This record gives sequence, C-alpha cells and structure tokens, in this order.
Amino acid sequence: MRRRFRALVAAFLAMPLALAIAPSAHAADPTTMTSGFYVDPDSSAKRWVAANPGDGRASAINASIANTPTARWFGSWSGAVGTAAGAYAGAADAKDKLPLLVAYNIYNRDYCGGHSAGGASSPSAYSSWIAQFAGGIANRPAVVLLEPDSLGDYGCMTQSQIAERQGMLSGALAQFNRQAPNTWVYLDAGNPGWAGAATMAQRLNDAGLRQAHGFSLNISNYFTTAENTAYGNAVNNELRARYGYTKPFVVDSSRNGNGSNGQWCNPAGRRIGTPTQTGGGAEMLLWIKAPGESDGNCGVGGGSSAGQFLPEVAYKMIYGY
Repeated sequence: MRRRFRALVAAFLAMPLALAIAPSAHAADPTTMTSGFYVDPDSSAKRWVAANPGDGRASAINASIANTPTARWFGSWSGAVGTAAGAYAGAADAKDKLPLLVAYNIYNRDYCGGHSAGGASSPSAYSSWIAQFAGGIANRPAVVLLEPDSLGDYGCMTQSQIAERQGMLSGALAQFNRQAPNTWVYLDAGNPGWAGAATMAQRLNDAGLRQAHGFSLNISNYFTTAENTAYGNAVNNELRARYGYTKPFVVDSSRNGNGSNGQWCNPAGRRIGTPTQTGGGAEMLLWIKAPGESDGNCGVGGGSSAGQFLPEVAYKMIYGY
C-alpha cells in the first residue's frame, strides 16, 4: 500500500512539469474560434474597384480578387504597429472572422536579393517592433506569416549575421507565444525553387520552428500547390529524421494557378490560384501576396513600383493570359 501511495504521489508531482512543457502556442485553434476568413475592406483591389466603378474590368476584379480573403502586410509603413495590428485584428474579431497578417520588417530584410531591402534599423529595434505587433493582436484569433524570404537565401551572409537573424526570428516566436496565444504563427520557408528540403529544415529548426505553429511556402511566388505540397512534405521528412518533429504548413496560392515559368518579378501569363481555404493539400491555402500588386519595375509591371495595384495585370491574372 505504501509503495502504491508513493507511486501516486510521484505521478501527481510530475503532472505540473508535463503541463509546463506543453507549448502554449498550440493550445488554441483560431480557425475554430471564427466563422471564416476576414476580407480586408481596405485592400488595394477593394480601393481600386471603389474608385473605378465604370471600368470594364471592375466587375471581374471585384468578384474574383477583391472579395477573396487576402493577407495584410505590416512593416515600417504601418506606423505604430501595435495600434495597426490591433485595429486590424479587432476589426476582424468584431465580424467573427480570422485575419491574415504578414510581419515584414526584419533587420537587413532581403539582404542578399536587395529587391525588398529595408526593415528595422537594428536587431533591438526589430525586437521592439515585433513585440508591439504581437501585443497588438493580443488574445484575438489570427494567423501571422512571419518574415517572408528571411530563411531563403543565406548566400551573402556571414555566420554571425545568420545567427543574428535566427535569434531575431526565435525571439519573435517567443513574443507571439507569450502575448498572442490565439495566433497561429507560420515561419516562412521560401519556396521549392530556393533551397533544398534538408537545408530548409535545418534553417527552420535553427530559427526556432519548434515554437511556431508551422511554416509557410510560396509567398509571392508561382509554384503550383502540388509542387509546394511535395516540398513541404520533404521538409517535414527532414525535420522528423533530424530533429524528431514535424509541423503543419500553408501555401500561398494567390498567383499559382498556372504555375511558375521560372521568373519571379511580374511574369506574364500567370493566373490566380485556389482562393483562401482550409485544407487543399496543406493545412491551409492562403492568398498572401495580393494578385495585381506589382513585384516592382519589371516584367508586365514595367514602370510600376512594388506593391502598386495594376488593374490590367489583375484582370489578366483572372483569366490566365
């Protein structure tokens, strides 16, 4: 009897430890806390349609793009990011919808490519910015895509810079776990054409993927959902073999309806993909990059600036020509 009592006491004392090591970020499912995805009422497509009701392209753009739930991107242009993220998550919460937010402000952003260079002025400035971002969302349900492109290309970075970036991402994930318990955070993992699955698995793990809900693929790119699903599964196979865990992943399907032609900057002949939904081969298919928004002064967007809404590009993307 005494031996059994001691065993029961030992089991009871072990319970708080078991609970403590369960990551709080996985406790809530924001998709079940809401009645669907949030449509940004102030998206670039919405604004263009409202300003050009007589344009012959407006009806198609409104039906096929402007009313599809699409992520809103936050960066230095967002002003006080805690206020901005809080207002956006709050507006979605008021409608019982799930918002998609992109955090895009890491120090030395796009350091090797340079096309989207910018970001916070220092690692400490980024730490403060992302803490305010998470605090703004607070307990509201949300999905956050964390720092697109940040793990895709280390080719021009020193080991010290790589470690610095990993620390910023890991710190960001810790902030969301602490301040935004009803947010699913996906650490960005580039796309199938960027880094091999084994390389990406190591980069994700070293940047704190265990703290995240999952990882994201294909943001602002054109690879098919099937290609991304195969790549995501390969990354998970590497994670399982090397580190003993796997993670869910999401795919940006906004512009992958015709797949990739090998170009990334406003390529011709692309098409919108499957609208935002749960499932579809990944945990979710999401419109993260808004169709019709320019990648920069290149391709069919010649003369435009990154992020500018191009109605002719949007219109052609609906029909795939």
